[in-house]
Amino acid sequence: MKDLYPSRHAASAELLPRLDPVVHGDWNPDAPISEAQAARFDRDGYLVLEGVFSDAEVAHLQGAASKLLADPAALDAETIVAEPQSREIRSIFEIHRQSDAMARLASDARLADVARFLLGDEVYIHQSRLNYKPGFKGKEFYWHSDFETWHVEDGMPRMRALSMSVLLAENTPHNGPLMVIPGSHRSYLTCVGETPDDHYLSSLKKQEYGVPDEDHLAELAHDHGIVAPTGKPGTVILFDCNLMHGSNGNITPFPRANAFLVYNAVSNRLEKPFGVDKPRPWFLAHRGEPEPLTIASGTLVEAVPA
Repeated sequence: MKDLYPSRHAASAELLPRLDPVVHGDWNPDAPISEAQAARFDRDGYLVLEGVFSDAEVAHLQGAASKLLADPAALDAETIVAEPQSREIRSIFEIHRQSDAMARLASDARLADVARFLLGDEVYIHQSRLNYKPGFKGKEFYWHSDFETWHVEDGMPRMRALSMSVLLAENTPHNGPLMVIPGSHRSYLTCVGETPDDHYLSSLKKQEYGVPDEDHLAELAHDHGIVAPTGKPGTVILFDCNLMHGSNGNITPFPRANAFLVYNAVSNRLEKPFGVDKPRPWFLAHRGEPEPLTIASGTLVEAVPA
């Protein structure tokens, strides 16, 4: 397959035009989001949805997350990533296969139908994880486009995926919330540096390859600004796969946690990686023939135990 988004090949970085739509579905009155929300996502590359879940559902999800964090021995050891300078858990991957509650969340119509509309296709989970940024010790996530890594290291061919972050603790301006550069999703910023083998072993703690250069980051930030969406538990922040984003460290006593779900269009299944010989492991990127999600309706609380 032709590489439409080459990266990590040239000696210098460059901004390339996006060759894919942002919103793939045609809006109609039956769409799961309003016409204004669809236009905002197309323009800014992200959207904040509030009041999606009831208080009982939020408590249910918080209990499921606490269960995952409290018993790491019950999880697949490969899926657990610790902070770079401590033993604190930074991320738990593949949560939709290690928690019934998270599996039900991933298939919930209030999330999956939005993904199906924006991507214009049936969807599957490309990646899922619990992101946990502990108080005082939670480290930053440097600026990056997810698609650049998913394309180069996983083989995602086109920009037809999106992420949904379901907040499980209050995200404030102080405890390392997600930061985004609105509108940056309309350009593809290439990176430099040949990717080493098994790069994921270090990049999940601190990424050193697939990192945007400071000059282009500054240009994007000056052109578009930086926004830090915040919200109470249960808020959903969704963003395009190519949106430039990152987060600061957490030096407050208040931990930050979210359930992170990546929806990919079934027609956008992974190919051979475009920049490495060896693809990343199974818990970072679903490979093979994707099975479309079976969409579930109704409350999360009655569906499964935490």
